[in-house]
Amino acid sequence: MTLKIAEQYVFDRPREKLAQKGPLALADRELVALVLRSGTQNRDVYVLADEVLNLVRREDGNVTMEKLQAISGMGPARAAAVSASLELARRLYDRRRRGIHRPEDVLPLIADIQEKAQEHFLVITLDGAHHLVRRRTVFVGTLNQSLVHPREVFCGAISDRAAAVVLIHNHPSGNVVPSPEDLETTRRLVRAGRLLGIPVLDHIIVGRGNWNRIEIQGM
Repeated sequence: MTLKIAEQYVFDRPREKLAQKGPLALADRELVALVLRSGTQNRDVYVLADEVLNLVRREDGNVTMEKLQAISGMGPARAAAVSASLELARRLYDRRRRGIHRPEDVLPLIADIQEKAQEHFLVITLDGAHHLVRRRTVFVGTLNQSLVHPREVFCGAISDRAAAVVLIHNHPSGNVVPSPEDLETTRRLVRAGRLLGIPVLDHIIVGRGNWNRIEIQGM
């Protein structure tokens, strides 16, 4: 007999397990169960999750709303939630596999910080083919050279086994001209990257729909 989520021991429920152990601890069916949120009066949520997974695997992820709703218990709301989740995962994967070779390739990855009221300093790590590995926020606050330390910037890059990094920060004022602090911080990080063998490819400043870059060459 399959228990409903509400009948499971609290730390075995997908939501609680996610909170306690992180998403990697969840099986595929548990992740789908979280998207579905509940079963129906006659069908356990895990039964639905298993059928959805089987369909997604058969169709190699290209699942239509019609096929989802053909599963007993999958109404329009549940089918829409699954369809939206699959599309989001597809877009993020496509973006991750897209090479980053110029500043314009980075901008879609950092659009959310342009309107922030505080400065956010981000590091994007890249593999050897300049594909995105990860985006990290390493500092929030007023940027100066003493606060943005190479240790914080390159710690994640080392754990990612990154081949290179791109630095990004926002100017809440909207003025994207590099300040003397921006230039000195960049200079220190470029030098640190050379010592570690993880070069800084670019440092981009964004603000209110505008952007600029700090010239790395010669630093």
